Amino acid sequence: MRPSLASVPRPRERDLTGPELQAFVTELSHRPELWIGRVHHDHTQRVYEELLSDDHLTAWLICWMDDHDTGFHDHDISAGAVAVVGGGVREERLAIGGPGGRAVIRRFGVGESFYFSAADIHRVSHTGRDPAVTLHVYSPPLSRMGAYVVGEDGVLERHSVAPDQELRPLSASAAVP
Repeated sequence: MRPSLASVPRPRERDLTGPELQAFVTELSHRPELWIGRVHHDHTQRVYEELLSDDHLTAWLICWMDDHDTGFHDHDISAGAVAVVGGGVREERLAIGGPGGRAVIRRFGVGESFYFSAADIHRVSHTGRDPAVTLHVYSPPLSRMGAYVVGEDGVLERHSVAPDQELRPLSASAAVP
């Protein structure tokens, strides 16, 4: 019998918190038989493979290569967590007027994970020489996201993105509806 993501322990019948999502994605990262066969890379775009979707959780495998970048985005009402299972990624949290007026930047490699709330605006990008592979989980399941761009007037603009669209950095001219 083929192993199933249903065998990965998690709370049932409710949405998961950030720490619960991080625990789930970390456990999933230790179960490569559930996802390793879906890993493949494309130089032109990130590769997405949905692993699980139910009323309270979605899980995705995402493959990254050079210059792949989500741009700044949010996950609308969904919290999430990411585990790195190959290569490395960089997470940048938007921080306007924060310490030094700069975003908070963290780098994650194989075996590391992080979570974010629905209120966080961040971007994730490939880092390093080797292709990267990450596992992402969201609760409640993603129904839409927001992509951000700073307009020519300096105003931060949000643009709705469907969960099946690839996030990419927006330019002010490309973001005009």
